[in-house]
Amino acid sequence: MSTFQTPQYTIVELLNKAQCGELQLPDFQRPYRWDDERIRSLLVTILRGHPMGVIMTLKTGGHNVRFKPRPITGIGHEGLKEPELLLLDGQQRTTSMVQALTGDGVVDTEDARHHKLRRRYFVDVVKALGDVREQEDAVVSLPDSGIVTGNIGRDVVLDVTTEEKQHAAGLMPATVLFDSARCFAWMMGYQQGAPERMAVTQQFLSTVAQSVQTYKVPAIELDKDISKDAVATVFEKVNTGGLRLDVFELLTATFAGDGAYFKETGEDFRLAEDWARTEEVLHKHPVLKEMRSTDFLMAVSVLITLSKRRTALAAGKTGKQVPQTSARREDILSMSLDDYRTWAPQLRDALPRVARHLRDLHIHESRGIPYSSQVVSLMIVTTLLGERAEEHAVRARLNQWFWCGVLGELYGSTITTQLAKDAEQLPDWSLAKSSTTPEAIIRASFAESRLGSLRSRQSAAYKGVYALIMAQQTPVKDWMLDQKLDFQSYDELQVDIHHVFPKKWCEDNAIEYWRRESIINKTPLAKKTNIRLRGDSPAVYIDRLDAKGLSAEQVDAQIATHAIDPAFLRAGDFDGYFQDRRRRLVDLIESAMGKSVVRDWNVDSESTDAPANFNEPAASTGGVSIGGEPTPDRTL
Repeated sequence: MSTFQTPQYTIVELLNKAQCGELQLPDFQRPYRWDDERIRSLLVTILRGHPMGVIMTLKTGGHNVRFKPRPITGIGHEGLKEPELLLLDGQQRTTSMVQALTGDGVVDTEDARHHKLRRRYFVDVVKALGDVREQEDAVVSLPDSGIVTGNIGRDVVLDVTTEEKQHAAGLMPATVLFDSARCFAWMMGYQQGAPERMAVTQQFLSTVAQSVQTYKVPAIELDKDISKDAVATVFEKVNTGGLRLDVFELLTATFAGDGAYFKETGEDFRLAEDWARTEEVLHKHPVLKEMRSTDFLMAVSVLITLSKRRTALAAGKTGKQVPQTSARREDILSMSLDDYRTWAPQLRDALPRVARHLRDLHIHESRGIPYSSQVVSLMIVTTLLGERAEEHAVRARLNQWFWCGVLGELYGSTITTQLAKDAEQLPDWSLAKSSTTPEAIIRASFAESRLGSLRSRQSAAYKGVYALIMAQQTPVKDWMLDQKLDFQSYDELQVDIHHVFPKKWCEDNAIEYWRRESIINKTPLAKKTNIRLRGDSPAVYIDRLDAKGLSAEQVDAQIATHAIDPAFLRAGDFDGYFQDRRRRLVDLIESAMGKSVVRDWNVDSESTDAPANFNEPAASTGGVSIGGEPTPDRTL
């Protein structure tokens, strides 16, 4: 059974449908924004009889998709009919025609430099009958006043404010051209008193006027009972001229059209206003400030579908009767407003706990989040656990899962399935109600050689090791300022990751690039301290640290909190330091993951030490979310 038809509309029919309200826009469509030249070019296309492209509409009255409508920009709300069709694709073209060809023909637009303009469009009668080059100039854009001036406004160059002046200039308002009766009357006035214009008038009416008044726009008309997912797919395929709509915008429209909510409250539900409440919470916690609305909806979808799955299992249902836990686009789009209103506030209430958890893991800012997708899982699990998520034993288990996900690099590609598994497996396991180890922990693996290739601060594992150095049980201290590097001091001290053996010293001493830039040669330090190190050997800069009022023993103790043996630094021994720090980081990683690291590093093996083994993997070109980590599956 076909889900669409392919009617054709004359421009006059299309304009009439828009003016009476039969054709409207779904509320989620973005504002009208075509510039002056694009509008003029569209009118030239019509004048020549060339195709302008297909529009796409959706019949209203369906049960699956109920978008809140709004009139096409330029059409008033008073006296409009209920819409029969919603314009899904072709908004900019249709709006341009509605504004330029109806009413007073004044269009609020802009020039190429985005300066605001108010324009009216006219057709040069003689040029419209010319060749292709002349027809290109046949549509004229003029100020809305109808007056063109020169000499800084002193001289009137052109005045078409009256019909008589239009006749004299041979410029017909575009609003007249598409009305057969008005067009005929205008042309009669044009030829009156000028017999030489009779031939032009006859030719114009029989060719140009007849052509544009019968010009047809092809359409694809979607059936009213088409699914939400199909409509979303349509937008992905056809809305290439602008920004692609995501599930948040589609849900904004469907929620706004929810009849039950309107009956209950007397107003439409505004998803954007609800998201604004979530943003208020997020902005109080810098580590979460980059979270996207679509991340939030993925989490809500998992909570809704998991709840339905648990209900079905408790009722003894099996097989296809049991819904799947899901964050897939189709499940997000199918969520009801009632379900959203049940779970979204609970998820929002859990956000401060999530931020505190990340802070305790020494992830202090959004760019330091290893995997934004894993934070979505953390949000879901924290919501399900409630206050128990902050209990010591529960937190310890969640920490193990977190570090396994980060250091095992499990959340960088398709994650919708992993979100569902985490939601099903983690809560009971973290509460010790289940002895089944979550799949993420089972799958996680870290190879010792990976430390040599962790050089990019965009890498999740790089961010993870950086945070792990600060998250040791013994508080990490700055080397010069004798202050703990914690949540309170992190911003104040402008802490960042810096070289232990400085870049300049490494270059001067022919240290290989991969070893110089490896996470093994990096550690968190205050900005002032890093400046103090300069580009010297640790054997030199440690003397400067000793001179800042601390004893050598105190400086050594502070360096040791970074999983570093200070003796190697005082000796300026890079090779000894590098091997020792690598082993210490491996110990940290094993402790955090609760499992052994793959010992595949042999410093005496040329095949293992080959620089090619330490090339950083190419960065993904997928979407970006909370912490900037690529997530290629984000096609919501």
